[in-house]
Amino acid sequence: MRAYERLLNYVVIHTTSNEEAETTPSTKRQFDLANILVKEMKELGIEDAAVDEHCYVTGHIPATEGCKNAPRIGFIAHLDTAPDCSGENVKPVIHENYDGGDIELGNGRRLTTALFPHLKKLRGRTLITTDGTTLLGADDKAGIAEIMTLIETLAKEKIPHGAISIAFTPDEEIGHGADLLDLAKFCADFAYTVDGGPENEIEYENFNAVKAVFKIKGISVHPGEAKNRMVNAALLACEISSMLPPAETPEHTEGREGFYHLTDIRGDVETAEIAYIVRDHDVAFFASKQETLRRIEKTLNEKYGSGTVALTITEQYLNMIEKIRPHMHIVETAKECISKQGMDPLEVPVRGGTDGARLSFRGLPCPNLGTGGYAFHGPLEHISAEGMDAVVHVLVSIVSAYSQR
Repeated sequence: MRAYERLLNYVVIHTTSNEEAETTPSTKRQFDLANILVKEMKELGIEDAAVDEHCYVTGHIPATEGCKNAPRIGFIAHLDTAPDCSGENVKPVIHENYDGGDIELGNGRRLTTALFPHLKKLRGRTLITTDGTTLLGADDKAGIAEIMTLIETLAKEKIPHGAISIAFTPDEEIGHGADLLDLAKFCADFAYTVDGGPENEIEYENFNAVKAVFKIKGISVHPGEAKNRMVNAALLACEISSMLPPAETPEHTEGREGFYHLTDIRGDVETAEIAYIVRDHDVAFFASKQETLRRIEKTLNEKYGSGTVALTITEQYLNMIEKIRPHMHIVETAKECISKQGMDPLEVPVRGGTDGARLSFRGLPCPNLGTGGYAFHGPLEHISAEGMDAVVHVLVSIVSAYSQR
């Protein structure tokens, strides 16, 4: 089975995570896909495939004869889809022999070459899109499909390989995917997350990241008697937003430039809450951004009274490059294997985070490979069957490269 065929089966399973939940997994529906994957892994010969109580799917492929001294490689992808956009009732649309032009998706959505110039390079491929009403879920069900196809390919073509560890994790989209993965049980020397963009992509540095939430207590007074008495919590939330640099938002930054991203604002006169995710590759700039938030909290409490504004900053992940540098053979091998498929390796800093970042800091060096997908987390998401095939070839090549060491 080709990887895209598996993707079509997986994306219709609703697995959106919930950042408000305090459990792992954050949504029980992630077990729906997890249980299917365990069954498929067993059918592909992975005898110890299992899912634990926290929805971590794991399995191991023993080394073939003559490769037992090869490094143990891990491959990881995540089960959940982002809560930014609906992942329920996904209806993937297949565009065979895509003409490289604009596509009317439906629901008033249009995939255009003006917005995504790379579409022209996908001409002639089998393109998979949404119907304009949901995200597609290639982030990261494409990664899962590619790893599953790797497993099938190794067995079917009897490719020599060292020991391989597989994991599919919950809740990556809300920053918790790597937290409870049992690394002793996973048992790998290093790993790759398959959770990126274009099929030639290799990522080994990412944003430092925190979530920042301001909780605001107002004083509600009849507006006719409000002068010098009312403190409008909702208006203070707007004031907080106005105190941040307007050019340091996702829509105005690129590359290694950091940002403050307003993700939620709610409230009324009495109480309000405003939430941000804060990102930067540079450690000093990252610390400065957090200090800016604390200064806003201090300034508003001095202005409106102690306790009016309470700021909570929660670490989400750190830049993995610090942990990857001592193990750059992982990156160099991936680049060589991408080149062998006739592609130029694309090294890009992740403007986000992956399970690999947290795993690297837990002691498992884990750069990230592309899946062949684009425009994740929204209705313009798309991927090609041929791009997914290329990723599978890269994964097979990586396994073969390490089996010879």
